[in-house]
Amino acid sequence: MTTTVTLTGAGGQIGYALLFRIAAGDMLGPDEKVRLRLLEIPAGIAAAEGAALELQDGAFGLLEHVEVTDDPAVGFDGADHALLVGARPRGPGMERGDLLAANGSIFGPQGAAIAAHAAPGVRVTVVGNPANTNALIAAAAADGVPAERFSALTRLDENRARGQLAAALNAPVADIAGVTIWGNHSATQFPDVARATVAGRPVWDALAEQTGDVRAWLDSTFIPRVAKRGAEIIQVRGSSSVASAANATIDHVRDGALGTGERRTSAAVISHGEYGVPEGLISSFPVRAVDGAWQIVEGLYPDDWARERIDRSVAELVEERDAVRALGLI
Repeated sequence: MTTTVTLTGAGGQIGYALLFRIAAGDMLGPDEKVRLRLLEIPAGIAAAEGAALELQDGAFGLLEHVEVTDDPAVGFDGADHALLVGARPRGPGMERGDLLAANGSIFGPQGAAIAAHAAPGVRVTVVGNPANTNALIAAAAADGVPAERFSALTRLDENRARGQLAAALNAPVADIAGVTIWGNHSATQFPDVARATVAGRPVWDALAEQTGDVRAWLDSTFIPRVAKRGAEIIQVRGSSSVASAANATIDHVRDGALGTGERRTSAAVISHGEYGVPEGLISSFPVRAVDGAWQIVEGLYPDDWARERIDRSVAELVEERDAVRALGLI
């Protein structure tokens, strides 16, 4: 069987980091052949074509075909997975409304092209920021495609949180499980460790031994470090996170396609009112993937301290939704 994967912004750095791992089978498994469609704006075509040449030189046994295009009708034709990576970054002097409008002109047409040309069971992952609201815009434009097929990436935030906990507890990151990212993929996100475990033991208990006052450490150190990690990387590296974003995208799509079993992870998906999040927002929740679909895990009942932080992030999503609605983008 061959799966068609469309990648937007394929000439960019995250796209470049993704392509070779997809072709190697890291995303969909070692037995799944892939057909890649690299969708770029005209200015990015040469970079995407160069990546296509390198894919050919890689002689990947699972890679059946690579096509480069700037036409969304061609790019999304028959797509089983659409990874929407390319987005307009915030430039000097841009207000948030300007950023949302600029991305609306990208993600709205892409959503429409997905509805018109993608495979009937297409799954869409939005990576380009502001990811939650870009996913909302694309889903609104994709007439006939269920909004449940759209998700936005918060796995990078979860991975960052697990990495920080592993360092704080001097534990292997593989031992950290059950971290939940709530709300927006922004500085307001809430990385929740209340039900996380380290080697099967509650993280909260392990942190109490290390920090004494767990909530004080979470508020002063952990939550700001996770939420602002992207800015920290830009300051240190001189450019935004690339490999870690690509890795999280691989993790997210692989879990969605192959399933999570009883393991929980985090993804921004359409709300139907779970946990008091307004219906229709694309917000990060604790989720499992079952039969190729994301399912929100209910019954985790955040306490008042956590609820306040979740509500703050959800309020930002409401503001973004109202702004794109005023612009006529949804």
